[in-house]
Amino acid sequence: MKTLIISLYLIFTAQSLSAQDFALNQLENSPRHHEWVTLQSGDRDLYNFIAYPEVSGPAPVIIVIHENRGLTDWVRSFADQAAAAGYIAIAPDLLSGFSEEYPRTSDYPSSDAARDALYKLAPDQITEDLHAVYDYVSGLEAAGETVVVAGFCWGGSQTFRFATNSSQIDAAMVFYGSAPTEESAIQRIEAPVYGFYGENDARINSGIPAVEELMQRNGKTYEYEIYEGAGHAYMRSGDDPEGPEANKAARNASWERLKQIMSSL
Repeated sequence: MKTLIISLYLIFTAQSLSAQDFALNQLENSPRHHEWVTLQSGDRDLYNFIAYPEVSGPAPVIIVIHENRGLTDWVRSFADQAAAAGYIAIAPDLLSGFSEEYPRTSDYPSSDAARDALYKLAPDQITEDLHAVYDYVSGLEAAGETVVVAGFCWGGSQTFRFATNSSQIDAAMVFYGSAPTEESAIQRIEAPVYGFYGENDARINSGIPAVEELMQRNGKTYEYEIYEGAGHAYMRSGDDPEGPEANKAARNASWERLKQIMSSL
């Protein structure tokens, strides 16, 4: 009996670790080229993960803005999945240079610590970082003319906000992130904004009617989908082999929509 209990414990532990490592496993098994690039943003080093597609010509670009836990393995795996779909994907670590003790996300002792630091970032610094990323990636010889921004949760909010501060991006794809509420900020938006939301996410979805009205009143493009049965962070959860089926379905539908949007730009 004792042997059986130990065996079941080992099986359960192995399955749990496998579930936690799904994003890292996907990265390690990817055939695509990945690299780290350090950029200068103000007086700081800004670290970026880049994934390249296996294509013969210039490729559209997606700037990927991470969730509120920083540049995690899952965010990097999303960048790799974008490369698999034919895009250059660059994911900046917006926690770069937060302190000498924690110069990048991977240096934090826990995801909670990374989250706490993230909410201390100055908005203008985030904007400056994203402009630095845009300038770099748009100048790559392998890059095509299309550059979009896509972000998740906190990164979705930053994606919407960056659309108010950049006249250069071709689209903003906001995954379950909140929107600016100031009309003066909305008036600065030039790129179309596409929203991706889970049905079971009232905290975020409750703000949709107000931003929709603001965008329409100011002649801005704002198109969104709300995915049935999906919750917050369904893109990450939907990648997990053990994630809820509704989140997996929403994740798959969102990928198809993302690719359709990219092909229309």
